[in-house]
Amino acid sequence: MGAARILIAEDEDGISSFLDGGLRAAGFSTKVVEDGSSALALARTGEFDLLVLDLGLPTRDGLSVLEELRRQGSRLPVVILTARSELDDMVGGLDRGADDYVTKPFRFEELLARIRARLRPGAAEETELRAGDVALDLFTRRARVGEREVELSAREFALAEVFFRNSGGVLSREQLLSHVWGYDYDPGSNVVDVYVGYLRKKLGDDAIETVRGMGYRLRL
Repeated sequence: MGAARILIAEDEDGISSFLDGGLRAAGFSTKVVEDGSSALALARTGEFDLLVLDLGLPTRDGLSVLEELRRQGSRLPVVILTARSELDDMVGGLDRGADDYVTKPFRFEELLARIRARLRPGAAEETELRAGDVALDLFTRRARVGEREVELSAREFALAEVFFRNSGGVLSREQLLSHVWGYDYDPGSNVVDVYVGYLRKKLGDDAIETVRGMGYRLRL
């Protein structure tokens, strides 16, 4: 079986690109559409395992898409994206059959957790990532080094997961900020360097290599 398939309905280029890249890095197969009519047409095909649905779509708004899907009997899990000013609409979305929601701006790890929780039984997804003698359990969110369990914070785990899914590749600070801290991250922040230091202490000093002028690479 292949990766679980996620349909992303979002018309803001920055957010859709952020979601597309983050979900692919997390092991999912994705398709992005920018309007409600396209979202409804693809959601009805049965080719997707979950829909990430922005409320403010052109041609047909997200609530209308959701309402029509449920009217036609679709049980496709739907996670709504909503601005804080649209919370009343979000409540309406839950009443119309949405499974969950996140408010903008959001952290990618929060959305990822909600997506994993809502995927219908049988959707294919990896449950464990391994590199060297380190393993990440994607459902319990726990890490092991050899036979020893290592406690990682939610943000440390999210950062480790990005490294494991891109093992051997160099990841820039900007890529890591976007995947782990969100699309509204501060590009001048040194938070990536700080958290890489945390991971080295917990996974091993040589676990992550600094590639001068480029970023970081997993070495396990």
